[in-house]
Amino acid sequence: MKDIEIAQQATMEPITKIAQRAGLSADEIEPYGKYKAKITLPLTARPKTKRKLILVTSINPTPAGEGKSTVTVGLADAMQLSGAKTMIALREPSLGPVMGMKGGATGGGYAQVVPMEDINLHFTGDMHALTTANNTLAALIDNHIYQGNQLQIDQRRVIWKRVLDINDRALRHIVIGLGGATSGVPREDGFDITVASELMAILCLSKDLADLKQRISQIVIGYNFAKQPVTVADLGVAGAITLLLKDAIKPNLVQTLAHTPAIIHGGPFANIAHGCNSVLATKTCLDLADYTVTEAGFGADLGAEKFMDIKTPVLGQTPNTVVIVATARALKSNGGVAKADLNEENLDALVKGYANLRKHIQSMKRYNVPVIVAINQFTQDTDAELAKIKELCAEDDTKAYVCNVWGQGGKGAGDLAQAVIEACDEDRTFIPLYKADDSIEVKIQKIVTEIYGGAGVEFSAKAKKQLASFKEFGWDKMPVCMAKTQYSLSDNAKLIGAPTGFTIHVREFVPKLGAHFLVALTGNVLTMPGLPKKPAAMGMDVSTDGVIEGLY
Repeated sequence: MKDIEIAQQATMEPITKIAQRAGLSADEIEPYGKYKAKITLPLTARPKTKRKLILVTSINPTPAGEGKSTVTVGLADAMQLSGAKTMIALREPSLGPVMGMKGGATGGGYAQVVPMEDINLHFTGDMHALTTANNTLAALIDNHIYQGNQLQIDQRRVIWKRVLDINDRALRHIVIGLGGATSGVPREDGFDITVASELMAILCLSKDLADLKQRISQIVIGYNFAKQPVTVADLGVAGAITLLLKDAIKPNLVQTLAHTPAIIHGGPFANIAHGCNSVLATKTCLDLADYTVTEAGFGADLGAEKFMDIKTPVLGQTPNTVVIVATARALKSNGGVAKADLNEENLDALVKGYANLRKHIQSMKRYNVPVIVAINQFTQDTDAELAKIKELCAEDDTKAYVCNVWGQGGKGAGDLAQAVIEACDEDRTFIPLYKADDSIEVKIQKIVTEIYGGAGVEFSAKAKKQLASFKEFGWDKMPVCMAKTQYSLSDNAKLIGAPTGFTIHVREFVPKLGAHFLVALTGNVLTMPGLPKKPAAMGMDVSTDGVIEGLY
């Protein structure tokens, strides 16, 4: 049975009942229909929970699929079944991958969050609010330039881009303001996908509405003719942009197929943004449940690193346990096996591809947190393959557990759940990757050598010039958000497995002062993806009675 068919046949509980199970009062939620709700913050005072945080990450993604969201949901359901009060904190899906190639972010099989169709499509409108707020700011910038340009903004140095929550390569580089004197001032522009926008990052890192407004005011929109930064505060529109996000900042409450409460809020990509759900979502789960299971996008080299080094300092809590998801198919893929041959047993390729998992295990252990491997089982996996993965993990002093949450839901991850609960009680002291006052160059060097396994970093002439100006502006001590291909530990998507000796090429930086980090664009990574030759949208339809078909 397909994921969407399983979701459509599920019996959901009213969101008021899910809220009650989570410990929320009727006054603390705003229902969006029968099965979704916004959570009104701050919560009223309540007894302190255990506040245990579990981060689910994975190896580098492959065409075979890893099932990180599926394991996240299944693990939480398994922990709830064991009697541990558990909640899930996930990101909102983007219409880009939903209509494109990757798919949504609601899990799969019997380990899903529902209502699946709503979550993967328009949900509660957060993505649309972010898109509108972002493009309102863009319109205000161009209007300011047109109406006399009191701030002396250099239209050649406007860095604020418009956004759209769909993959549209035709909008990467455009020219606006054509059509005569009444149509604005012509200049080059471009679109990013909404989930790569600074407003998305700000929403996900803000502690409350006041913090959201303060961060928005700090956004650098471009530079003036004297090459000095111009901010939203200078433009005088921080309040207007904030009010467009006053509802989007509220976390969204839904449920799993097993009725475990789940908060889904914020959706930055991990390859071009920081890849974590909102601080408010995670903190709300920690306040309500003893155990919070959350995830970070793509592989541990991207999402998990950014969770550790960008999100946790704002959240004020580090993970008690890290779970790395891997599959026999994905390991064989990293070992060089073609997608068409992945159903065949191939222990040699699996051993070769295990190098990728080993590197991620080492990277996460670098932070001095307990690490557990979840082997997401596929029906074609052989006993020999599953045993070999466990054996290889044991050689790296890491426990690995086979789980079948796609087919069995939480019942398929009982051993994993028990191991996670036990690991959360270990007494560890978190070790950050870098110090806050390290230079940008040092921070990137540590990410490249210790997390990616590379040899070093090469900065383009433009990047070097930017670093010099950042030092002038006092931006040279900020955290770094690496924008890199998700398919490899390097910045070359074709280098699979665990390459060594490579160099990461930083071509330019994008300052995101509101998010409080600098984005380093590496290799040929793009902030506006394109659609594949056969987009997933081509297989989608809706019947005359409103039933969605072909979503997954």
